[in-house]
Amino acid sequence: MSTTTSQDEQAEARRGAFSGRRVFILAAIGSAVGLGNIWRFPYVAYENGGGAFMLPYLVALLTAGIPFLLVEYALGHKYRGSAPLSFARLSRRTEGLGWWQVGICFMIAVYYAAVIAWALSYTVFSFTQAWGEDPDAFFFGDYLRAGDPGVTLEFVPGVLVPLAVVWVALVAVMALGVSRGVGATSVIFIPVLIVAFAALVVQALTLPGAAQGLDALFAPDWSTLADPAVWAAAYGQIFFSLSIGFGIMITYSSYVHRRTDMSGSALVVGLSNSGFELLAGIGVFAALGFMAQASGVAVGEVATSGIGLAFIAFPTIVNEAPAGAVIGVLFFASLVMAGFTSLVSVLEVVISAVRDKFETSRVRATLVVTIPCALISLIGFSTTSGIYVLDIVDHFINRFGILLVAVVSMVVIAWGVRALPRLRDHLNRDGSVPVRGWWIALVSVVTPLALAFILVRELLAVIEEPYGGYPQWMLVVFGWLAAALVAVAGFAIARVPWRPETSLDVGDRPENDTTARSQP
Repeated sequence: MSTTTSQDEQAEARRGAFSGRRVFILAAIGSAVGLGNIWRFPYVAYENGGGAFMLPYLVALLTAGIPFLLVEYALGHKYRGSAPLSFARLSRRTEGLGWWQVGICFMIAVYYAAVIAWALSYTVFSFTQAWGEDPDAFFFGDYLRAGDPGVTLEFVPGVLVPLAVVWVALVAVMALGVSRGVGATSVIFIPVLIVAFAALVVQALTLPGAAQGLDALFAPDWSTLADPAVWAAAYGQIFFSLSIGFGIMITYSSYVHRRTDMSGSALVVGLSNSGFELLAGIGVFAALGFMAQASGVAVGEVATSGIGLAFIAFPTIVNEAPAGAVIGVLFFASLVMAGFTSLVSVLEVVISAVRDKFETSRVRATLVVTIPCALISLIGFSTTSGIYVLDIVDHFINRFGILLVAVVSMVVIAWGVRALPRLRDHLNRDGSVPVRGWWIALVSVVTPLALAFILVRELLAVIEEPYGGYPQWMLVVFGWLAAALVAVAGFAIARVPWRPETSLDVGDRPENDTTARSQP
């Protein structure tokens, strides 16, 4: 047994590990807290009942978000591998699910870096308010130079340069490894992000009209609780904001020492993510309240989400607000930090899978993954057509990639290989929060049904009305084909045999329960 344990320790030394539970929790929070927390949650809450939305949101967190987070923590922590290796150790028949998740992460990394590059540019623009009096025209015209929807190879230097800077930083961080790169980035960026965004919230709350904005956000419309669409929005927001369903938390939990409290960690990460979303809602709607008052309109007329909120509404606020440059720098710097830590986690899924499958070095795996990613990103998203391609890929990969693989994986884990009792026992071995039959019921029935309902709604919506009014060929190529490609490629890669030295039974050996407990 000691020989086998020594082999396991050597294997983990090669893969890398977080230095402690605190670093793991910060890394997991860094992955969960991303652009969606800042620019998506406030508007989703506002559109779905305001203060009343907090009830379905909390229900979704407790019945779907944290339970599914526990599934991924248990899977990665018990089977000690990347998403494909953990699924392969669960059952050889399920390995393709892990590679499907890897393909999704590769696709996300390619376009997500572009949004971070935009935020990096706008951090600098905030000092001089370079967007002028018409942020809308500046963003789509002067900055992105976006023409009609289509595909061009006309590069935009103002996007190409910051995007290259983002990729250079990413390559450096990923090459440094799990502890010195991924972990250290989260240890530095997450506290700074919290302080910067808290400062932004304080600044926004002092603006005239802030109370009007908060009233618009939190005034409850209890009648919305009878609308299934509101509950679907709550489950969708929780799912997408926690970074679950595409292998990140499986990968991160495999880097944690064996005797670690995973159930307590899931609770901390889930509640921290929701707490940041609430903070984001306060800051964003306080600023929108100011914008509404300054424009003499209702908050609803200026409330928006996504790219419109970040790159059009907030520059307008910066133009009109006292100390606007401070607000702009804090807001866009927060977007950069939140996006960067999330993108690091997305890339780690791919790099970890390549390392496990092909037994290669950290630096080599980093270059094999990041160089193709960077080239596709630079060629595809620093052109005048980049924003349109990004919008389509993001919509379809999120709905018909992440959401679909999550539903399939939950059904397979719960009903196909019936692994939930094993995963429950693993979580309870060292967990501070007991995981009982309620968890199995939620993961095997409630969560898959809720996400399947959302998936069907999204499918019917896109069939009824083509997304975004884009040409059908663009939706087929960059939407449906992209979503299908990651699934097909995932199951194809799963047919490649593992190297003989890669053990596929590590998760079920009894000596795993005798390893020394890690320090928090």
